[in-house]
Amino acid sequence: MPTDLSLDELRSMAFRAGLNLAEEDLEKLLPGINRSRKQTADLRDLIGDNVEPGGAFSAWKVATR
Repeated sequence: MPTDLSLDELRSMAFRAGLNLAEEDLEKLLPGINRSRKQTADLRDLIGDNVEPGGAFSAWKVATR
């Protein structure tokens, strides 16, 4: 389970991404970002590492008539 991001970490990430966000905007974003990180981790736990995707791309050319 991922640990929650701190406001300082989020501020640093925004700066590195070239985003100029006000402090109040960062404070508003933080709970949603932490919630999304937890949901993503929960989904990864459900899926597991040994499950193949439901659809797969094949580069083989199929002859059509």
